[in-house]
Amino acid sequence: MAKSKSVFFCRQCGYESAKWMGQCPTCHEWNTFTEEPVVVSHAGTKSGSGRGPKQAPVPMSISDISLEREDRLGTGIGELDRVLGGGIVPGSLILIGGDPGIGKSTLLMQTCRNLADSGRDILYVSGEESLTQIKLRAERIGAFNDSLKFLCETDLDRMETCISQLRPSCVVIDSIQTISSPDVNSSPGSVSQVRESTNILLRIAKTLNISIFIVGHVTKEGTVAGPRVLEHMVDTVLYFEGDRHASYRVLRSVKNRFGSTNEIGVFEMREEGLAEVGNASAYMLDGRPEGASGSVVTCSMEGTRPILLEIQALVNRTSFGLPRRQAAGADYNRVNLLMAVLERRTGLKMSDYDAYVNLTGGIRMSEPALDLGIAMAIASSFRNRAVDPGMAVFGEVGLSGEVRSVSQAESRVKEAARLGFTTCMVPKSNADKLKGLDEIRIVGVSSLEEVISLM
Repeated sequence: MAKSKSVFFCRQCGYESAKWMGQCPTCHEWNTFTEEPVVVSHAGTKSGSGRGPKQAPVPMSISDISLEREDRLGTGIGELDRVLGGGIVPGSLILIGGDPGIGKSTLLMQTCRNLADSGRDILYVSGEESLTQIKLRAERIGAFNDSLKFLCETDLDRMETCISQLRPSCVVIDSIQTISSPDVNSSPGSVSQVRESTNILLRIAKTLNISIFIVGHVTKEGTVAGPRVLEHMVDTVLYFEGDRHASYRVLRSVKNRFGSTNEIGVFEMREEGLAEVGNASAYMLDGRPEGASGSVVTCSMEGTRPILLEIQALVNRTSFGLPRRQAAGADYNRVNLLMAVLERRTGLKMSDYDAYVNLTGGIRMSEPALDLGIAMAIASSFRNRAVDPGMAVFGEVGLSGEVRSVSQAESRVKEAARLGFTTCMVPKSNADKLKGLDEIRIVGVSSLEEVISLM
């Protein structure tokens, strides 16, 4: 026997309550509870029913656990392998999210093709497209062999039966918002359906040692739709970023139990699909103007990869009583802080000036090492003096106007020298430790006042 009832779930953390609450007691968010119907089973273990107690699991000590080194599955896409930490771990559950049309399905389709070409059985399950539509999209990418199987299904029980019979090496679910379990009496995409479906897929991945990719739609805030507990359940969370109208894409890892969360992969969207961008720095600096004020090249570290970026700033006297400040790609509050430091420590009076800061290419970065580049770009535009186009800068700026050291300075300087830059302005504490770099001139600075005097 089963009885239907309704419970309330928090969309942010998945907290369950028997009644509606204005504020979630777990994540303290307001107005996040939604009502979902659930089915409560009353099939108990009454005496005389013939069903005995379940056998208790046996705990093991750390010395009794055998460690088997399993090789990761190479996807044939170097940028994706980098973000995953070296490849796909067998039995892992991977969530990939991104804006509509950003290229999630295209990336996974290319990954499935490469895995199938290596002789592995792959299953691609789509709940949004028919088999004909999938073939039309696949023909744009290239040829596929018969090791890659396609399935159009939204019923999770039928999907589980197919996976158990086929036993593929990797499964792609596109998307989790279209999958529904018959045991949950609610519509696909609801909080309870997404949570229960992910829980079943997690069990399939761990028990059958099958790697499963889950595609998730994102909300207007940029997070995966559904309860935030979804990100806690999976092993890896990847976000596909970038302007859908631009050609480049950035794949970023925000959670990875088997690798670093600081790595990014850069792709270019072409007619035949996504292509890897091996030299991301040259790609980001393509078309950079020389001799223009407000343009500064800086270096950011994403994991082990240094990437050169162009920071552009435009400072103009305001036409209104309140100056306007805007930042694209950089932290807005950090830009306001740096402008206050510039005005206080260097005497640049910008209280009645509008300021616009942009990281070209639409990329978003928040590393403190970009502080010096942002401050120099603002000062360059305010004074209408161009920065040497052959110079790259990086460093963190403190509230006292000091330029503080950053990590992996040598890798940043070598990347600038590799792209032909002749001068690199770095924090003085970093410059004292950089030895043997004769191909580029190192300029060490200790404060913003010193930086302004050298401009």
